[in-house]
Amino acid sequence: MSVVAVAGAFPQAGSRMTGRVVDKSSGQPIAAAEILRVTDTRSVNSDSAGRFTFPAVPPGTSQFLIRAAHFPELRLILDLPAGQELVRVIELDSTAAGRSSQALGPVIVTAPAPPPVSYRLLDFERRRKTGRGQYLTEDDIVRSGAMNLQDAVRTLRGVTEECAGTLRCVLRMVRAPAHCQPDYVVDERLNNDFGPYTPVRDIVAIEVYTGPSDVPGEFAGRSAGCGVIVIWTRSGPPRRRNPD
Repeated sequence: MSVVAVAGAFPQAGSRMTGRVVDKSSGQPIAAAEILRVTDTRSVNSDSAGRFTFPAVPPGTSQFLIRAAHFPELRLILDLPAGQELVRVIELDSTAAGRSSQALGPVIVTAPAPPPVSYRLLDFERRRKTGRGQYLTEDDIVRSGAMNLQDAVRTLRGVTEECAGTLRCVLRMVRAPAHCQPDYVVDERLNNDFGPYTPVRDIVAIEVYTGPSDVPGEFAGRSAGCGVIVIWTRSGPPRRRNPD
């Protein structure tokens, strides 16, 4: 995993992120890697030693996209403290890129083609193949007869409900400390206000990560220890295609 540290405060109104981009397998610096803040499409590039500085970032949660030649893209959701500097070592996996470019012999396909996957759910499908976390498709949700999000996920391993009286119950991960509620990411954006109340009829996929050992790097943050619930809705924005 990448190493995260918070340095001392500095006088700018916003926050700042600095660090290095390196090859995960060799530890070598990656030059000319692009670090793009998705919200406002501002970007910086790493120098020959892999170092970068991303200035004037509004405090709070930001999503970044890291791209470099011959490496798979990496998405990160980070929580930047107000008026401070976040130091981050970003690791890109060159071995995955090597596997994707390996030459293969011809294959004769005789089985029927699998059903098409929504372009928006490519990240969902990619993470589902890792075996980390728990995943529900729209068919799973419909078959369960769930009336709300809580109904859909509370039977999953490591998920429970915490109730205050009889009127209000919230989801909590069994391994999380008491009163520590998970982060909700709705259509790739952190949304802890609306997330728990997303109408189940609008949901087409759910990812549940019950603790730090399950949470993918793109969803890691200060509260990842409380777990993360990722919700995909049918009305979410289309996935942005990479520029040529």
